[in-house]
Amino acid sequence: MDLDTVWRGTVVASQSQLVELDFYTKLRWALWLLVGFAGVFPGIVAYMVWLERKVAARFQDRIGPNRVGPLGLLQPIADGLKLLIKENIVPRSADQLVHLVAPVIVLLSSFLVMAVVPFAVGLVPVDIPSGLVYLIAVSSLSPLGIFLAGWSSRNKYSLLGAMRSVAQLVSYEVPQVLSTIPIVLWASSLSLVTIFDRQVEFGWNVFSPPGLLAFAIFLIASIAEVNRTPFDLPEAESEIIAGYHTEYSGMRFGLFFLAEYLSVFAVSCVATVLFLGGGTPFPFMEFPISLLSDSIASLILVDVVLVSVFMGKVLFFIFLMFWIRATLPRMRVDRLMNFAWKFLIPLSIVNIVFAAVWYEIVIRPGVLLFNNWLWGTLVTGVLVVVAVYLVLWANRKIAASQPINADWPTLGPPAREVDGRPALHPQP
Repeated sequence: MDLDTVWRGTVVASQSQLVELDFYTKLRWALWLLVGFAGVFPGIVAYMVWLERKVAARFQDRIGPNRVGPLGLLQPIADGLKLLIKENIVPRSADQLVHLVAPVIVLLSSFLVMAVVPFAVGLVPVDIPSGLVYLIAVSSLSPLGIFLAGWSSRNKYSLLGAMRSVAQLVSYEVPQVLSTIPIVLWASSLSLVTIFDRQVEFGWNVFSPPGLLAFAIFLIASIAEVNRTPFDLPEAESEIIAGYHTEYSGMRFGLFFLAEYLSVFAVSCVATVLFLGGGTPFPFMEFPISLLSDSIASLILVDVVLVSVFMGKVLFFIFLMFWIRATLPRMRVDRLMNFAWKFLIPLSIVNIVFAAVWYEIVIRPGVLLFNNWLWGTLVTGVLVVVAVYLVLWANRKIAASQPINADWPTLGPPAREVDGRPALHPQP
């Protein structure tokens, strides 16, 4: 059996049979929802919080959670119980229905992303031909929920955080989507399972200059999409209290908290599938897919290896986001928007052309040859370096040509002393 048939788990893997809403398909989706929504993913999020607190403590020379359970392992459970029993306080002037629905929309957006992620052989809830388009569509629900949360709270700080969030998320969605076009071009499909299969044949997508640039753009845009530092302007505590969820408490705030960390996990899974070959432990090798046979034992063995490696790569991405949060300060809002529109988007657009060059040199022959891969790396590597340099040079040139602080009001002369005391206003 070929890889396509094995992934779908049927000898005749037609798309019509795959998406038919029969009793078996509905039962499988219900089990995924029950197990994932009520058990697996909330548990992952809970211990992601524990891990971040431990990592941040190490960076800041602290201990972190260590009181509740051994090594503080029961602290996430205590925090969850606290959120469940806390009172939900809703402002009197708030829109009661929208105030309740907004965190549900954000959480639903984060959870639906997991529906098309192939964790291992047969461990994908549904493989649809337009899986990547589906990911983009459901992830775009998050800005709507965040905006509704800020608007429904009838709080100026919440509304300001919501407007920042809409501007930021819409801006960074553009380079995030553009960075996936080279992957679609190389795989000739929008299905995440097919994208995995092509990486088994031609190596991980990150091991090419256009793929490396697309990976960097996707990673930066994804960090901005999940509102992580240094892109957490919608939740800037020092400026707007807590942004869009200022008026939320109890489990309604817990839903936002759950959605943010689940989004971190989701984008890490998507980046692993698109650029790091899913659960395959080595690039340019079919192991452990080559161990598949008709026996159940071989399927279980392959799945154990794939899931273990997959989770290891996801943990790497999660740790990288924690590291960035502990290292970098928050960006200024104007620089945040300029970085998306003046740096990431131009690089994403020209990278599509470089991906087409890589396709013609390496992938179009149909067989992965070392000479073609070497020539493709040299040609596209030079193009990528030149493009990055030109974008940086052009933006520095434009910034240097503009007057410094042109939009700031001019200040008057310095205050003088009056009778030995500093004057409150400048003297003529």
